[in-house]
Amino acid sequence: MEFTPVLHSEWLKIRTLRSLVGALCAIPLATVAFSALAAADSDAADTDALFSVFFGVSFGQIAAIAFGATAVAGEFRGGALRTTLAAVPRRGRWFAAKAVAIAAPVLVVGLVTAGASLAVGRAVLGTEADGLTWTEEARGVVGCAVYLTLMALLAAGLTALLRSGVATLSVLIPFLLVVSFVVGDVSGSVADVLPDKAGQVVLHETWDGALGPWSGMAVTALWTSAALLAGAWRLSGRDA
Repeated sequence: MEFTPVLHSEWLKIRTLRSLVGALCAIPLATVAFSALAAADSDAADTDALFSVFFGVSFGQIAAIAFGATAVAGEFRGGALRTTLAAVPRRGRWFAAKAVAIAAPVLVVGLVTAGASLAVGRAVLGTEADGLTWTEEARGVVGCAVYLTLMALLAAGLTALLRSGVATLSVLIPFLLVVSFVVGDVSGSVADVLPDKAGQVVLHETWDGALGPWSGMAVTALWTSAALLAGAWRLSGRDA
């Protein structure tokens, strides 16, 4: 089977499952809500206005991760993967289509989310946001969308590797909510290259570590690529 019909079938699976549609809808809801709260609670004397506007991505990424993990985990329940591979024997082609079907809607939703978060955050910050330049805002919007997409794909790759959405969420969510907050603003250490910390540099006006906005995003992309390659390797070496 050619790639296009495989992609179409994977997209049909995603848009017909309520849990996946719900996870997509949760991305903007969580991101915008927590961004507004962060902007309202910001201290004008010590505020990174850009990060205040996009602060909610720390919570919106949980929904993106749940989306990526759930989209792949469904294939390991009830023999669904055997049926899928009977129609698409080339596992690499199927997994690539699955990754694209996950990435595309998250990227679109991420752009909408970032635009809404920027608009709401600026409104709440008021004059505190006047120092933001058009370039910084555009970087934040694009960076937010790309970051959410990479995190969804990271979860998809780990789910294929672990063959379990529960296992993936049990690893990633505590990591992001506990480890990430523990390391906090530490820079110049291993914290700089953690997938979330590296990717979120793009959402800051200024940064102290060795990584800049797009080099940090490249590090997150490397984590995601490694997860997807590991997932593809596990799929190629195990029975459905």
